[in-house]
Amino acid sequence: MNFKIIVSATLIGATMLVGSQAIAAEPLRIGVEGAYPPFSKKEADGTLSGFDIDIALAICAELKRECELVEQEWDGMIPALISRKYDAIVASMSITEDRKKKVSFSKKYYQTPTRFIAKKGADYDFSKEGSKGLRIGLLRGTTYQCYVEKHTPDAVISLYSNQEDVYTDLAAGRLDAQISNSIQAVDGFLSTDAGKDFDFIGGDLDDAACLGEGVGVAVRKDDPLADEISTAISAMRTNGTYKAANDKYFPFDVYGN
Repeated sequence: MNFKIIVSATLIGATMLVGSQAIAAEPLRIGVEGAYPPFSKKEADGTLSGFDIDIALAICAELKRECELVEQEWDGMIPALISRKYDAIVASMSITEDRKKKVSFSKKYYQTPTRFIAKKGADYDFSKEGSKGLRIGLLRGTTYQCYVEKHTPDAVISLYSNQEDVYTDLAAGRLDAQISNSIQAVDGFLSTDAGKDFDFIGGDLDDAACLGEGVGVAVRKDDPLADEISTAISAMRTNGTYKAANDKYFPFDVYGN
């Protein structure tokens, strides 16, 4: 695995979020992805942006710690955390019982629906019986993998290392459908030229055992940092920092109920 320190966010976080308050010297290393807009993406100059990135910087500023963002492909996120390549993950990671066996989570920092996407006018049946032979693509190691393996086990399931490749194959006709976060799908695919002939199919998917109970910040098992980050998220929800980040990317509150 290749690990790269993308940005030291001391000045960004401090200036944007806590004014002149001092930042502690010890950095907080946060694993991020950079290929899941609008939650995280790489700009033309190589810098990272997106809701996850802003939340990561805001957490560091709230904790008065320097932020080091470490870019990591999705399917290596938890192994890299456990091996201490970074201290926390802010990468749209859903809180699930299966993941709780390996890591600890903060409280959620957002919760949005999961849905399928296919060609406009498609009438696919995503039941166990109806999905036999359907070519479904998704990001490897996600809650979506749990969902399709459980609910559409006879589909032809293709796993990918990044979301952009899923959309590329869907647009090229190599997939019949894909499954992902609905908000990410609008920004990352449906609003683009490549996605103009595609749309959501079916309603919001409901399976808490697979899809989790919202998105949280992952830390190593039983690390007290989880509680510190939860406190920071609560403070951000109260002091307007969360709303500022939310409103930068979304026309509604993505925190959920």
